[in-house]
Amino acid sequence: MNVTRRQILSAAAAAAVAGTVPEVFAANEKVRIAVGGKALYYYLPISVAERLGYFKDEGLDVEIIDFQGGSRSLQAVVGGSADVVSGAFEHTIAMQTRGQQMRAFVLQGRAPQVVFAVNKKTMPNFKSLKDLRGKRIGVTAPGSSSHAIANFVLATAGIKPSEVSFIGVGASSAAVAAIESGRIDAFTNLDPVIAQLMQRDLLTIVADTRVVAESDKLFGGPMVAGCLYTTERYLKSHRNAIQGLTNAVVRADRWLAKATAEDIVRTVPESYFLGNKDIYIEGFLKNRPALSPDGMIPDAAPAISLKSLAAVNPKIASAKVDLKAVYTNEFVKAAHRKYPR
Repeated sequence: MNVTRRQILSAAAAAAVAGTVPEVFAANEKVRIAVGGKALYYYLPISVAERLGYFKDEGLDVEIIDFQGGSRSLQAVVGGSADVVSGAFEHTIAMQTRGQQMRAFVLQGRAPQVVFAVNKKTMPNFKSLKDLRGKRIGVTAPGSSSHAIANFVLATAGIKPSEVSFIGVGASSAAVAAIESGRIDAFTNLDPVIAQLMQRDLLTIVADTRVVAESDKLFGGPMVAGCLYTTERYLKSHRNAIQGLTNAVVRADRWLAKATAEDIVRTVPESYFLGNKDIYIEGFLKNRPALSPDGMIPDAAPAISLKSLAAVNPKIASAKVDLKAVYTNEFVKAAHRKYPR
């Protein structure tokens, strides 16, 4: 879609006569999305939106920049090398307590899809979480959502963050190698990494937030996960781009809710399979219930995220947080009006 300045002015003039406000998207507006492990099911909606041309349908030229973990992608937006994060919802709360206002605007994950598992190679006699005191715990990246969830799970056994050693291992082949080599004793990670290691019988699963019911029980309610979020400044100054991103992700969420195994194989890059297409499909079907079917952020979600963060971070526990300022469903509602079911 090529939109000239004259067309924009003509549309505005016509709208003024009609008493309405036109919805005009900038042609090929550039948007940089930072993501912490693009091949994960956690981020699948943005890959689907990219592969099926949903971003282009909205007049957006989207560049997806891949990092080792969610904390790195957040740093990219803070530093100005990206515009939007595809990452964990709870980062919006943590950043507010540091004086930086960020807001989530469309949901990708209904539950974290993170698994806390113990390495059978180094801990064949594992009996309880208390056995992990003093051990090496892998996370996708320090400060990431997987790190926060590791702290939360360990805290249920009375283990403080200072009583273990956290090691960043990423969320792909490096994470698999860290378990296989015995470099770590346990980790929090996601599929398809988990599926690969389970097939080799290398893991004992302790907590599984791929299962929505288990996640809700662990956190006491909807602990939403992957979403698109950005700074308040960018959201206010690029509303058309934000709406376009939301429209694309809502369409991708819906597509994934109904996609067959064959649809997935045809759509996602072969590199996502990590060498085993069957395991990837099996993992997708296991993770699909934890993906958002519609992009809506539950109103109860911010309070649950705050509670989980406060349980392991005293600074957040004592902070005053405006939970209404960390999310909005305004753009999702507009997306549903533009693309009714």
